[in-house]
Amino acid sequence: MDAIERIQSMERALDEVSWAQRKLSQALEAFSSTEAALCALSDYYGSEAYRRDLESDEAGLLPEGLKRGVLSEDAVYDLLTDLREMAAEMQAVAKRTLDAISPSGDPSDPAD
Repeated sequence: MDAIERIQSMERALDEVSWAQRKLSQALEAFSSTEAALCALSDYYGSEAYRRDLESDEAGLLPEGLKRGVLSEDAVYDLLTDLREMAAEMQAVAKRTLDAISPSGDPSDPAD
């Protein structure tokens, strides 16, 4: 690969990684803003209030048109499970990213 091909290839890599970094940053910002809602949902799931609400639903005491996906055990359980798996994947991606940037994970590391 000559210098021009190498530079063109690295420009494509720069563009690709920059685009993905911007999208990830936006997604992380959006997800981070849901932290309070996630904590509230996690606390609610399996709580006494959840059990009372579920019993009210099963007894037909809730309005017919009320959205109540949160009372579906599968919806909340699946979401929390997916989030757990996603968090583990994010940790793995973060480690690989830090390893790719520099051996120590610090881009300003003078050992590089």
